[in-house]
Amino acid sequence: MKKNTSAIIIILISIFFNVHLLASQEGSSELLDYANPSTVGIDSLYIHSKVDSIMAFAIAEEAFPGAQVLVAKNNNIIFHKAYGFHTYDSVQAVGLTDIYDLASVTKIMGPLPALMKLHDEGKLNLDAPFSSIWPEWEKRKDKKSITIREVFAHQAGLVPYIIFLQEVMKKNGAIKRRFVRDQPSRRFSTRAYQNIYIKDRFRNKIYRHINRSKVSDVKKYKYSGLTFLLYPEIISRLTNTDYETYLTQNFYAPIGATTLGFNPKTKNYPNNLVPTEIDTLFRHELTKDWVHDENAALLGGVSGNAGLFASATDLAKMMQMYMNYGSYGGKRYLSESTVKEFTKVQYPENENRRGLIFDKPDLNNHELTLADSYPAPSASPDSFGHSGFTGTFVWADPQTQLVYIFLSNRVYPSRTHSNIYKYNIRSAIQQVFYDAIID
Repeated sequence: MKKNTSAIIIILISIFFNVHLLASQEGSSELLDYANPSTVGIDSLYIHSKVDSIMAFAIAEEAFPGAQVLVAKNNNIIFHKAYGFHTYDSVQAVGLTDIYDLASVTKIMGPLPALMKLHDEGKLNLDAPFSSIWPEWEKRKDKKSITIREVFAHQAGLVPYIIFLQEVMKKNGAIKRRFVRDQPSRRFSTRAYQNIYIKDRFRNKIYRHINRSKVSDVKKYKYSGLTFLLYPEIISRLTNTDYETYLTQNFYAPIGATTLGFNPKTKNYPNNLVPTEIDTLFRHELTKDWVHDENAALLGGVSGNAGLFASATDLAKMMQMYMNYGSYGGKRYLSESTVKEFTKVQYPENENRRGLIFDKPDLNNHELTLADSYPAPSASPDSFGHSGFTGTFVWADPQTQLVYIFLSNRVYPSRTHSNIYKYNIRSAIQQVFYDAIID
């Protein structure tokens, strides 16, 4: 009943803001609009022919069964096309309003805006110990002095990942009944999938494992997703508000990003949802409508590392807000100084390219070939974004005023499909739009 009430509140908030959205933002130059590429200095013929060619090649090579590309420049969407199908049986064509599992793009669309807002409000000091927002680390000798900045920049030496699915499965692949049931009950109300319910206290087991995890003595760049499993709880504590409700109320609804949310199966969206992997281990079917990432699933689909779903246009609104350094449609969501701090490289002297949670280009990116660069070689040092395991990618470049959204389900039918990386598809398409800028 409690979860249903939360869902109703989120929907009502969304409806309220969308009713008033056009009235409050009418005429604002910051709102995303549609325009012909030539009006913003982009060679239209070039981008269409090149992107079509790369996408045809990628689908033929089974980098993914289908995908969509959205690019905005100067607050105008100048390219938005869908390619291929949801699966290789070519039944359901990809549509422009389709909703995708964002995987790690969740990190900058979920916990990040909330944490930046808390920083604006003086509730989060970047150079304070992480234990100031997660007191459970105060008594951990190897963690008590780690700063929030170090954690956010992946400079803390934390373990990259813990596979918690191993905790709920026996060695023979059977599910441990003490943690998982196929029907909900008072103690098993955390829904991981259609007919999979996790013991509610299992999240405490996750927290304990993270608290006890090892920390490297060497302070260098080492990507870690561990603390992202903690951020929903941290944000809820600091705001006295349910994590998803807080995000919807403060960001998604007022910005008009109505498809951004967790557990889309419960939201009754009219949009088609793109499936991810045929899971032979845990769910034993094609994963669709529910989060692909197992750790996020064990937390009920609501996490900081993964779990968010969205359409391309809604992602573009959030990225445009970031590129505007905190404002969109005439409304300021975050202070300019905070966004600039979070999108800045924090530890370049340690060969760490990262901002604060945001990903950044390789430090010598402009010197690299397309095959070796991350992201496109022409992405400026000021640019930022994030990628996702399912085949998603979002990036914003303030220097050229480009927002780039790439959505695919490259994990279909299996996560072993890695040609999206082999051929550097996402960066190749991004580079097309830099090359198409008419000087």
